[in-house]
Amino acid sequence: MQLKQLAATCLLVSTAAFAQAKPIWQDFSLTGLYGENYEVVDEKQTTLTVEYAAKVKYADVFFFMDRMRGSDDHKSTYFELSPRLSLGEISGQKLAFGPVKDVLISTTWESNNDDFSSFDNFLYGVGFDLAIPYFQYANVNFYRANNEKTADDYQMTIAYALPFKVSNEEFLVDGFLDWSTGEKDHASELNWTTQYKWNVGKHISPDTRLYLGVEHSVWNNKFGLKNRDENNVSALIKYHF
Repeated sequence: MQLKQLAATCLLVSTAAFAQAKPIWQDFSLTGLYGENYEVVDEKQTTLTVEYAAKVKYADVFFFMDRMRGSDDHKSTYFELSPRLSLGEISGQKLAFGPVKDVLISTTWESNNDDFSSFDNFLYGVGFDLAIPYFQYANVNFYRANNEKTADDYQMTIAYALPFKVSNEEFLVDGFLDWSTGEKDHASELNWTTQYKWNVGKHISPDTRLYLGVEHSVWNNKFGLKNRDENNVSALIKYHF
């Protein structure tokens, strides 16, 4: 079986496991972003992001889709679907050690569609859920990436969320770090994106989650292009349903 077929099979199996069970928890949100210091694409970009995350007994899943529009009217759509299978739950064994809470089979489908670049990449590997004091969640995933348009490479992804309070106000710092290896046709990339948010929704009602804040993106060698480095801050509004 080709590696790309294996990655797709892992993705389908974990997605099927998720679809068969009732979520223990789930979250759906919409985010609006506006920034003026993007690289490679037009400097000024407006982005609408749809996100969904959920957990069932044997798996979890994260999905997001970005619809971007530049001031030059160029539009693009990018999404990632990332289901993971819990080896601890499947085996019935406790796989915790040190800061590790669980070990998972990790998969991701990356897809992009615009006038200049359309591709489908499939990633597969192993993930670790971490127990870190004060963090709402933290995990690290190590992937082999089967890329459609560029040479295959390896990727590490870290995701995290840190809630905190100042007086009676609620804040949340969350984000991700992607690092991928350089290959013959592209440079090594590092994309560290963090959102800093204040929950103004609690002033509407106790259960309302409406965030205002900023998103800070540091992206070295963006899209694998050597020395195309992005350092962008975007205004942010985010609502959780």
